[in-house]
This record gives sequence, C-alpha cells and structure tokens, in this order.
Amino acid sequence: MKGVAPLMARAALPLLRRLDPELAHDLGLLALRWARPLWPEMQFPAALSVRAFGLQFSHPVGLAAGFDKNGDYLDALGALGFSHVELGTVTPRPQPGNSKPRMFRIAGSCALINRMGFNNKGVDHLVAQVAQSRYRGVRGISIGKNFDTPIENAQHDYLTCLRKVYAHADYVAVNVSSPNTERLRELQARDGLQRILGTLLEERLTLQQRIGKRVPLLVKVAPDLTPEQVTALSQEVRAVQLDGVIATNTSTDLSVLATAPSAEQRGGLSGAPLHLKSVALIAQLRAELGPGFPIIGVGGITSAERALETLRAGANLLQIYTGFAYRGAALLEEILGALPA
Repeated sequence: MKGVAPLMARAALPLLRRLDPELAHDLGLLALRWARPLWPEMQFPAALSVRAFGLQFSHPVGLAAGFDKNGDYLDALGALGFSHVELGTVTPRPQPGNSKPRMFRIAGSCALINRMGFNNKGVDHLVAQVAQSRYRGVRGISIGKNFDTPIENAQHDYLTCLRKVYAHADYVAVNVSSPNTERLRELQARDGLQRILGTLLEERLTLQQRIGKRVPLLVKVAPDLTPEQVTALSQEVRAVQLDGVIATNTSTDLSVLATAPSAEQRGGLSGAPLHLKSVALIAQLRAELGPGFPIIGVGGITSAERALETLRAGANLLQIYTGFAYRGAALLEEILGALPA
C-alpha cells in the first residue's frame, strides 16, 4: 500500500469528513478515479488466497455492495487492493432513490445510517461499465428490484437483472434484505425465497448453457433475523443448493447506538455497533449450514481484530464498507497485515 496516491487518499479523509456524507462519498470516488494512474500494482502472498464457491480470491477482503452502485469506479477501487468488489445494488430501471438527506454519520460510534433506497443508473449502465473495466479481481454484482415493482412480481426484476449481468459477473448477490425498499425484507421468508431463488436458479441453467460459464448465486441477509428465521432461511438455502450467503446487510435496530439518533436519521445502521449482531448471525449460519458452506462476513469490521473475529465466527471471506468510509485504505492494509500468512 505504498506510493503517492494512497498517501493522498489518506490526507483527504479529514477534509471529506467535514462535508455532507453523500457528497463526501461522491467526491472521494471521483478523487480515487483521478488518482488511479498513480497506484502501484498490488501483489499478495499466495498463502492469503482463498477459494470459495468455485472462485479464487487473492485474499479474503473485499468491498461491500453500495459503495459503487453503478460500476463507475471499479478499476479505481480495485486498484486499492481488494480481492473482490461487489457492485450495485442495481435494478432493471434507473431510479433516484429516496429523498435527501439520506445518509448520516454517527461519528462517535464509527457508524453510518442510510436510507438510500437503491439509487442507481440501471442495470444497462452498470453492465456497460463492467464490460470495459480492467479490474482483474473477483467481480460481484448485487441485484434488486425497482421500488415501484409490486412485491408479488419482484422475481421478474431479479430475473431481468440476472440475465443482463450474467456474462459480466463472477458471482451474483441477491439482495432481499435492504431495509430501505418497502417490503423487500419479506422476501427473506420461505415463500419469498422460494419464489425468487427458484426463478433465478432455473434461469441460471439456461444462461449457463448459452454463455458457457456457471455464475455462483448468493443471497444477502439482514442482521435482524431471529434465530428461528435464520434456521428457516438456512434450510431453504440448503434445499435449493444456493452457492453462498452474505451476512449481513444494515440493521433497523438503532438501540445499539450509545445515543439515540434524531428523528430524521432513520434507515439502515452500519458500522461498529453492528459487529456483535453480525458475528452472532454468522456463527449461527455456520452451525446451521455446516463447515463447507461459503459465507461472506460483513458488518462492523472497523479494525483488524474485528476482521479476525468475523473469520473466527465462520466467515470465509470479508467485506468492508463503513470502516473503509471512515478509515480508507489504511483499514484494508491493517487487516491484510493481521491475517496469518
């Protein structure tokens, strides 16, 4: 992680934190893209490599969905050294998302609250960006439904996205757990999962024959599931032979914050306060799904120790988001330095 560009990125963090969170996010990404030619080529010890759901990762740490919803900054983010970058969540049609302000820092807790609402430029734009990218790491694409698609017809939106991203994705994440699209989390229940996953898995057989590759399908779940719901979800995941689970999305439980947020700061909580809940759910998933089932752990990873705790709970791979927003590439460097070589 040495070089001029990473040092510039770290120097910019204090300035960005003075701005509105969403504006700071957008400006930070623009700066990364501008500085991309200055980045050194990253090399990682072979001992850090991980194999999961048929794919080879140079190390366990990736970037979670939501940071680059449209694939506009894939090369710049990948150049920081992530083993995988998950793009999206993307929907069939472009949509603006919820009204602003919709992202809030809880700086004393190293946390964010957002109610973005799947704001994105649509699946066709994302596919065009990924098609011209030179990033050589693993490319995940998270898919969802448009806000105005009735929940009863959600499978059609997921199907549209799968068909369009399939040839360009190394894996596809099915997002049924964002709290910021009305009723979306209902799709985590057995009936919803059967309808969505059954449709996608059937279509994958057709796409696999047509395109000539098998793209793993993963589902991303909420941290607010009860133990009984986790058991039911695990049974369904095993029954349909899904390739993996991403745990977890943001939480609607704001009681874990040291101080209650203002009334306008409602949405999904991410960052340090989510860590214990995420780790507990990962541990239950590992117990329910068995030792060989791939799990990507995400939620509250703001330090190397928390990354190791997530791995010890049963995750095979890690993703960071809020910790990266607060600490930048220094967090990735710290985690990689703590991994057993």
